[in-house]
Amino acid sequence: MTTLPPVTAEVAAAALDSLPTRLRKRADSAAVKAANWPVTTTDATVVVRVDDATTVTLTTTAGVVTSAEDAVCSCLLAPACLHRAAVLTLAPLAQETDGPEATTVVPSDAGPSARTQSPGVSTAVEIGQVQEGIPAATAPPEAGAFQLTPPQSAAVGALQAAATAVLAAGVTGAGAVHRATLLHAAHSARVAGLHRVAAAAVRVARRLSEAGTGDPAFRLSELASELAELLAVAGGLGRVPDPELIGIARRAYVANGSLRLHGLFTEPVVTASGYAGAVTYALAQDGRLRSLSDVAPGDADRARQAAGSAVPGGSALTLRELGDHGGAILTDPTVSPDGRIGGGGAVRAVRASGARWHEEPLDTLWRRSPADQVAAALRWSADPADDRDAGGDLLFLTGTITGGGFVVDGGPTVRLLAPDERPELAYAENLRLLTGAHGLSLRLVARLAPDRPGGVRALAAAWRSAEGDTIRADLGLRRLNRTHLSRTGTAVIPATPTPALPTELDLLRRAVDRAVAGGRAVTAAVTGGELPRRLEAVGLTTGAACARALVDSASDRRHDALGRLRPADPDAYARAWLASSAYTAAATASLLTAAWAPEGDDGTA
Repeated sequence: MTTLPPVTAEVAAAALDSLPTRLRKRADSAAVKAANWPVTTTDATVVVRVDDATTVTLTTTAGVVTSAEDAVCSCLLAPACLHRAAVLTLAPLAQETDGPEATTVVPSDAGPSARTQSPGVSTAVEIGQVQEGIPAATAPPEAGAFQLTPPQSAAVGALQAAATAVLAAGVTGAGAVHRATLLHAAHSARVAGLHRVAAAAVRVARRLSEAGTGDPAFRLSELASELAELLAVAGGLGRVPDPELIGIARRAYVANGSLRLHGLFTEPVVTASGYAGAVTYALAQDGRLRSLSDVAPGDADRARQAAGSAVPGGSALTLRELGDHGGAILTDPTVSPDGRIGGGGAVRAVRASGARWHEEPLDTLWRRSPADQVAAALRWSADPADDRDAGGDLLFLTGTITGGGFVVDGGPTVRLLAPDERPELAYAENLRLLTGAHGLSLRLVARLAPDRPGGVRALAAAWRSAEGDTIRADLGLRRLNRTHLSRTGTAVIPATPTPALPTELDLLRRAVDRAVAGGRAVTAAVTGGELPRRLEAVGLTTGAACARALVDSASDRRHDALGRLRPADPDAYARAWLASSAYTAAATASLLTAAWAPEGDDGTA
């Protein structure tokens, strides 16, 4: 099927409402058939041909289906028909744009996601005090609390129930009805002003849609991360609410006077929600990173094209040119608190001198120790999505390519991973060339890969060519060939060990992800008592307690005094799963920090 346009969460949630109960049960099987229906697109109209006599027509506004009336089926049963519901179920969920003056926006799922433990939520501490030096989050003080209104309390309860039902069913059991229930609850939460938990619910629904349609972008670890965020924030709001758990509706872009920017690199963006474009990162005169983007509904082809979009303000300078040693001065731009630069009618831009990575002011980014950068990136990933500064997850590394991997100066040896393996983007092909150039010295911009701790996702690189020229490449956009690489030797480079999780902790992480994939029944069937014993044997006693609670809650089907089987307790299972997820995230962050610390430093200073 040709890519369908994104639809708003409200339209997707209402897709099943008009169906009678007997047809709702068939929504998932209808969606499977709909994946083979041909699609044609003309301007703002997308037509899905069901058969010779039936079509579903979607009308878009700025590339998005924004109301239920914009989805029309030609059959006699419309709108209460499976054709319309199946198409809307398959369509990706749209992202909300930010402030009204913002012309370019990066969707919330454009960047990497990592399983994190939300602040203000007690998780592992519910099972036992965290040991091994890994602290558990605790409830916020009463002084910072506030009272939820009745509509807010009802919305939180509905979201908790919907999220718990998804967790209990697992990806294999959660279908269109689960997704619609989750989206309805998210809409109620957004109307009630609970923006953070509503956004988390929409992200979970989006990941479920990816899984259901077989989208190659689907990552089980990302769904587990989003589900943990949803359960943690909803749980925090349901206990002693913290204002920080409310979140914001949209980022507010405000006038910023003027900005002097030195471009760093440009990253192609293709999201699971049907958006694509490019983001350029630049260093401002205050030492903070800023980002400019052009992201809209589209596919990987649009990501490549968007790199040629102009910087806001009437300059002929493109995003890609700014990122490639370029510079710019922007007057009266609009900037969000997290560092994203918007548009606005008053902004003006002119070209300015840029800098290479080894020149000031950019060189300072690579002089910071790798261990400090990793610690900062892990703190960034633990912050709420709305509070994360642009580029706060980036690592600026110097090192050498060897047969064993990329040896980071002052850090460990890591594998270079492709952030996106779509053939339309150049990452995978470029990394195959670079990793084969043993002895090549690189400067690298990368991100951590928390689910693959022995590697980093390489975004851009710079090195000396055979002629002695400096080559800088955006690895997702510029296709390299062997002539770009210098003649390298096979010198032995001293290397520190590759970061790796203890096998037992990795098994717990897989158990957490497997619970999301298969649901409660699978957790009870395949997670036995061996894992808690193995965790205890290596000193991870809190992890053992978490694993034991997960197993016990998944398989707990006790009988009452009359011998009748008691109903399962999905809430207890959700709490145990969340505790295991939070512990795994905290332990992984602690061990990664230690692995990147200089030799002789345990990383706890």
